[in-house]
Amino acid sequence: MDVMTAVRQLGAAIQEDEAYARFHQVIKENDENKELQEKIGEFNILRMNLDNELSLEEKNEEKIKEMNEKLRALYGEVMAHPAMVAYNEAKQGLDKLLNDVNNIITMCVQGADPATCEPSACTGSCSTCGGCH
Repeated sequence: MDVMTAVRQLGAAIQEDEAYARFHQVIKENDENKELQEKIGEFNILRMNLDNELSLEEKNEEKIKEMNEKLRALYGEVMAHPAMVAYNEAKQGLDKLLNDVNNIITMCVQGADPATCEPSACTGSCSTCGGCH
């Protein structure tokens, strides 16, 4: 089997994984969540209005401050929405799966035994690392 065939099989296996299925289910649910979509739309409009205000030659600092505060509050509401919380949790699950796959591939490229190497719990910080091998 050549590498590209194996990669395509890996891609198919990823699409069968629970993390993949959950992530795409949550995306669909969020797209259909009218309340969340309205909040996101409101956030985007406010952000565009703030961008427009910031691009003016004569800036109204008080208006900019007020818009920034509203934008932060609205962002907090969007991120705290149960549907967005579920999205972030599902995304973390899929990201972990992909990181594990990438770690195993990297270890194999470095000479590790593909049948026995395990993905590391790499935090990205070399100061807490016991080594990559």
